[in-house]
Amino acid sequence: MKVSVVTPNYNGEKFLKTFFDSLNQDSDYIGEVIIVDNGSSDKSKEYIESNSFNFPVNLIENSQNLGFSPAVNQGIKSANYEYIFSLNNDTEIKKGSIKELVDLISSGDDIFSVQAKMLQYSNKNLIDDAGDEYNLLAWTKKTGENHDSSEFSEVCDIFSSCAGAAMYKKSLLDEIGLFDDNFFAYMEDVDLAIRSKIYGYRNLLCPQAVVYHIGSATSGSRYNEFKVRLAARNNVWVVYKNLPIPLKVLNFIFLFLGFLIKYLFFLRKGFGPVYLSGLKEGLKTRGKIDKVNFKWKNTKNYFKIEYRLIINTFRYLKK
Repeated sequence: MKVSVVTPNYNGEKFLKTFFDSLNQDSDYIGEVIIVDNGSSDKSKEYIESNSFNFPVNLIENSQNLGFSPAVNQGIKSANYEYIFSLNNDTEIKKGSIKELVDLISSGDDIFSVQAKMLQYSNKNLIDDAGDEYNLLAWTKKTGENHDSSEFSEVCDIFSSCAGAAMYKKSLLDEIGLFDDNFFAYMEDVDLAIRSKIYGYRNLLCPQAVVYHIGSATSGSRYNEFKVRLAARNNVWVVYKNLPIPLKVLNFIFLFLGFLIKYLFFLRKGFGPVYLSGLKEGLKTRGKIDKVNFKWKNTKNYFKIEYRLIINTFRYLKK
């Protein structure tokens, strides 16, 4: 069973050799690699066109940087296979990982996505991301970050798969919708995960699949004005879009505290005004976001989401 690998690229030429060399090891499971280039000014295109690979490579060229979400969506729409492996360009995948992902995602009709265990490229003994968790404070936390790579060794439910190394079912993406183009980058995978949970689907960690991740290869650092503003704006959209009014009311005090604490945190980092501008932009432009229509048949799934948000909050505060 083959997959479509979908990878956005923006001036990522320096990563492409490692990226393609690692994929060549798993070529038996790759039907195609779709590179969506977001207006790169380096020689990414020339590298792809001048090299041969063990699988077809489809290069989609955009004249400008459309962002992560629109680029991945372009790739998904042009994909020819049921399983979509969303993979960052600044990664190296361990041999056999694609088979592990396919075996897990195909094991149940209720599985929407599976994420590889992401290890830090610069220190392969440490975890980068073993699944993203979201809580009542509207905070996202990377599970296992900086833990030893031997931890999180069992398949388990996660709130959200990180789209930097996650496999999805195209048929389910067609059912619930793709990544939200409006998000550009950041929080788009959490938004998609909440939507999948509203529809009753699960997201799993596949620890037998391993991806080494450089991280912040496009934005350049952990905190910067671009990332802080977009993440703040998109987090407002996530809440507005996915939570029905009763849950917004029920969780209001936690959401308020979460955004307030984040503002104070970024104020100390020198990004307070930037974070605040992102929140204001999110509130001001929320009308252009398509809300998830509430359906009574999904009521029990909202209760499950609320329960997971509560559990994640307690887990976060205990640490």
